[in-house]
Amino acid sequence: MAMNIAKIAVSAAIYAIDRPYSYIVPERLSETLLPGCRVTVPFGKGNRPCEGIVLSLEGESERDKLKEVTSILDPEPVFSPEQIKLALWMRERFFCTFYEAARAMLPAGMWFSSGERRVGDKTQKFAALAASAEDIMEVAAHKHMSAPKQEAILNFLAAVGEAAVTDILAFTGASSTSVTALEKQGLITTSVREVYRRPVRAFEPEAEPIELTEEQTRAFDGLLRLMRSGKPTAALLYGVTGSGKTSVYIRLVQETLRDGRTALIMVPEIALTPQLVEIFSSHFGDDIAVLHSSLTMGERYDEWKRIRKGKVRVVIGTRSAVFAPLENIGIIVIDEEQEHTYKSENAPRYHARDVAKYRCVHENALLLLGSATPSVESMYAAREGRYGLFTLESRFNAHPLPKVLIADMREELRNGNGGAISSLLRDELAKNIENGEQSILFLNRRGASNLVMCGECGYTFECKNCSVSMTYHSVGQSLRCHYCGWSSPVPEECPECGGKLKFVGVGTQKLEDELGELFPGVGVIRMDTDTVSKAGSHQRLLSLFKNQRVPILLGTQMVTKGLDFSNVTLAAVISADQSLYAGDFRAHERTFSLITQVVGRSGRGDKTGRAVLQTLTPENSVLKLAARQDYMGFYEHEIGIRKLMDVPPVRDQMTVTVTGLDEGMVLRGCVRLAEMFRGQAGHDADLTVLGPAPAGITKVNNRFRYKLTLQLTNTRLTRDLVSGVIRAFAGDPQWRKLAVYADADPMD
Repeated sequence: MAMNIAKIAVSAAIYAIDRPYSYIVPERLSETLLPGCRVTVPFGKGNRPCEGIVLSLEGESERDKLKEVTSILDPEPVFSPEQIKLALWMRERFFCTFYEAARAMLPAGMWFSSGERRVGDKTQKFAALAASAEDIMEVAAHKHMSAPKQEAILNFLAAVGEAAVTDILAFTGASSTSVTALEKQGLITTSVREVYRRPVRAFEPEAEPIELTEEQTRAFDGLLRLMRSGKPTAALLYGVTGSGKTSVYIRLVQETLRDGRTALIMVPEIALTPQLVEIFSSHFGDDIAVLHSSLTMGERYDEWKRIRKGKVRVVIGTRSAVFAPLENIGIIVIDEEQEHTYKSENAPRYHARDVAKYRCVHENALLLLGSATPSVESMYAAREGRYGLFTLESRFNAHPLPKVLIADMREELRNGNGGAISSLLRDELAKNIENGEQSILFLNRRGASNLVMCGECGYTFECKNCSVSMTYHSVGQSLRCHYCGWSSPVPEECPECGGKLKFVGVGTQKLEDELGELFPGVGVIRMDTDTVSKAGSHQRLLSLFKNQRVPILLGTQMVTKGLDFSNVTLAAVISADQSLYAGDFRAHERTFSLITQVVGRSGRGDKTGRAVLQTLTPENSVLKLAARQDYMGFYEHEIGIRKLMDVPPVRDQMTVTVTGLDEGMVLRGCVRLAEMFRGQAGHDADLTVLGPAPAGITKVNNRFRYKLTLQLTNTRLTRDLVSGVIRAFAGDPQWRKLAVYADADPMD
């Protein structure tokens, strides 16, 4: 039977009308169109062309009102049947369209958009001898006087065999004219073939075999048993900073490859990738691919192709690497599993941990979550028996954890120190500089000052598009919004009263300036999104810090985790209170984790480490627990609060957000949504509706945002309920100017 009807997910279909649409496959495309291919189709009343993804092909059906597929965009399917199933699962699990889910799986360069060309394959010209080396060498000898460059090319190819033409020209000093002449003479042959753009230099395996400690061996043996159990399993590896979790990962990956399977290693920050790639390359050589957002489009596309074609068996990357087209996965490792960067803030709003669970279930693989400060949800699951739990309580080098010193910034202010560096931290930095040791400083705010205000009338500069204050950046003397990117120059005086402006607060730029004043001539490296925007800049700055032993590295969250430098003996949190009072139930957890991670950067070599914690509230119990590095004490304290609040992990939460240009309409729409959900609560006693309430940042990019919080048990039934209410609301014409979306696992 002819398969002449295609079921297609269309890019233009919003969530409320997202479903497979039927299209006729014209005869001219019937031989080449396959499930998993992307196509162009007419859509809507205007028949505007848009992209689609073929989900399946079917036989004869009602054809009268169906439109035809216009063209095929791929010579072969880019989605496997397993990936199509994953996208369908994500559509239901994360309240997104199929197309949004599928789009997240492919490298950005593969997508078409207006005015943009698709990233293509990179090709290179190669040359080889057309006959045996002995025969060619005789001919080459006769060219010594008449065509020495041609002789050089023939000698080079006789020595190395086939080579890229660019390499031939570089090593012989010849020109492309000589290559063309030799090809015309029939002495060499040339061919054009695909080559891969590589984002990192490959290392030859050179590391010594890993020797695990007794404690690491116990964890490794238990995890290996789970991995080889023949069924999907999950485990939490809880180990203090410096306990050698990476060594356990490497040994497990080695065993995975011996079993003929593949491995995926995930990290939360791009900054962690270079060090991890170097470590893994020393064990696995060129059997590694890297996926993260700082690669060029061409590099990402080529790494994706190498993975898909089975040319590598180990993938290292950030959140989107969870979609790497690996087959026969044996283990997925999520390092620093507690980090919020594993959660996507845009559709599809997935958490990499959930997608990894899905893949492990379908591959009978081990999901290994690793952290020195596990998320409360993961530790709760482990304590409840849903995850295996393995613990590393000692540092690999048997050194004690760093001694934590508390700097009371209230006392500093009373003593006339209004700067960002306390007298305690200044003295500790001076000791390190004198001893030739290095320091890492963490401040989770980029820019120079977080607020510019009038000292006379109190006027502050707010973004014209968002309900947030502008941040002052000393570079360019500008005010900048960190949400929408709008910037404006700083006026000389207050626009309201003409008064003198004050610069309040401190960001990484201002901290860098203050360090320059305290320690003139001392090298400082700053790492934040303003300094690492270019591809490869993370690796360049970290290599500079390591190899040239620059005394001070300061930065935002990208310097808090995973970095392992033996000469770092001092770490500091500049403003420990900054995230502590953020106003959501995860604020304490984030603060504890950040402080623990920063402290853990110190004393990882043979020298004893110290850490300085600067705070305005030194009596806070979370800060005291973090200073003691007492994770289990913090967990018991926090889970008690979560149970009282009835929030995750005790009970699930979802948020439903309404956005629009008119604040009054947004609020009215959110009230109506709340009524619709409360009407459903009578049928489902597990549903509690909180709100409406303004989002944390009420206006972003001129769109107002109000939200509902739903407390429930996240099941297929409740997700269908939420989806049904949203679709009904979106289908009401009076709310057509509003957008609404749900988040199954909100992080704020």
